Amino acid sequence: MTTTVIEVGTAKNMTATGDVFTVNGSFMGFYVNSTSSGTLVLKNGGSSGTALAGTITPGVGYHAFPCGISGGLHVTIAGTIDVTFFYRAGV
Repeated sequence: MTTTVIEVGTAKNMTATGDVFTVNGSFMGFYVNSTSSGTLVLKNGGSSGTALAGTITPGVGYHAFPCGISGGLHVTIAGTIDVTFFYRAGV
C-alpha cells in the first residue's frame, strides 16, 4: 500500500516588509519569483518576534522551511525580491 502526502497551504506574494500571517500556524516554505540581491529575515511572533534564522539571501526557486509558528510570521525584506510564501494558518 502506498501513501501519498500532499502539502497544501495558502499562498501569499510579497515584495515589501510585512506580516505573512498573524496567528499560530505552520510555515511550509517560500518561492522566490525574482530577485536582485534581495534578502529575507523571517520572525516568529510578529515584527518584534524571534528571528527563525539569520539573514537569508535566496536564489530563484522553491525553498522548503517547515516549522511551527506561534503568534504569526513576519518577514523583513531588503533589496529587490518578489517572493511567495506558503503556510497554513490556525494549525
